[in-house]
Amino acid sequence: MENKNSEEFYAKLKIQLADTSLWPSKYLYKFIVPTQGTQISEIEALFDNTGAVITTKESSKGKYTSVSIVVNMKNPDAVISKYKEVSKVKGVISL
Repeated sequence: MENKNSEEFYAKLKIQLADTSLWPSKYLYKFIVPTQGTQISEIEALFDNTGAVITTKESSKGKYTSVSIVVNMKNPDAVISKYKEVSKVKGVISL
């Protein structure tokens, strides 16, 4: 569910991305998800056919998994669009 705070966050992120990178550019997404469940495969499916390089690493106790994704994005709007898609995955934490 989108709220005012997340819209403000995305607006600031868009400005930062535009100021700090030349587009198109490789972008690193990092997410934390519960290890048990379908969240990892759901996130991987969102990046299917994008040429993304996806790596995962389980936490020391195995309860959570970090998902790192490096993908070439065409502009800040595309980056934010992916964040919004992934935010719909239950239990995901975006870093």
